[in-house]
Amino acid sequence: MSELHFMKLQPCPFEEIKSGEKTIELRLFDEKRQKIKVGDVIVFTSLATGEEIRAEVVCLHIFESFEELYRTLPLLKCGYTAQDIDTASPADMELYYSKGEQEKYGVVGIELRLQKQVR
Repeated sequence: MSELHFMKLQPCPFEEIKSGEKTIELRLFDEKRQKIKVGDVIVFTSLATGEEIRAEVVCLHIFESFEELYRTLPLLKCGYTAQDIDTASPADMELYYSKGEQEKYGVVGIELRLQKQVR
């Protein structure tokens, strides 16, 4: 049986997931994220508006560091655009997670499939 997980997002990544441009959410693979399994549903909440969207987890890409993840996953599916892909760097994620946290937990690219909004 699938479980529900809850995550907050800044407006830009929220809109990218909502539009289907971003299909891989990057996070620290800490205790909270280690509970996520394929088939589970994540409810993302926009920090700007409180709007919620739901996405099914279709794959978990687990790595030791964002450096390894950036070498492996398609960054255009991770929230980068054609305009900023040339400057994409694993250091971008250090704004959110320290190198120490990355070494302790590892990192994860959570591949998503947006669910239809039911309202």
